[in-house]
Amino acid sequence: MVKEFSYRGISKEELENASLEKLFQLFNSRQRRSLTRGITDGKRKLIEEIKAAKAGKLKTPIKTHLRDLIILPYMVGVAVNVFSGKDFVPVVIKPEMIGHYLGEYVVTNKRVNHGAPGVGASRSSLYVPLK
Repeated sequence: MVKEFSYRGISKEELENASLEKLFQLFNSRQRRSLTRGITDGKRKLIEEIKAAKAGKLKTPIKTHLRDLIILPYMVGVAVNVFSGKDFVPVVIKPEMIGHYLGEYVVTNKRVNHGAPGVGASRSSLYVPLK
């Protein structure tokens, strides 16, 4: 038995057909504030690319540096390559991601693995025999 997805009690189909005002009521205050302040030109261009990819008109992968784009219901099912600071990481947008930011799903730092200190790393390494 597969669990049906719902966002705050509303099904995926209802979310896709809902108006922006109804979506604003469902989102947290931070997302509401960001969306009501307007969409910049870069975000508008990315949204148009996502719509084109969803319609099947776009053949190349979508690459973006915009990590602060809020995921909306019509973006579900699209693959976006988000910049992590070093390279582009592919993110497939799922229904569970609605209301979150794109950047939340791309890690920007990695765990540091320190090696053994080499010769000249400290004053005490002068007295370590080389053989």
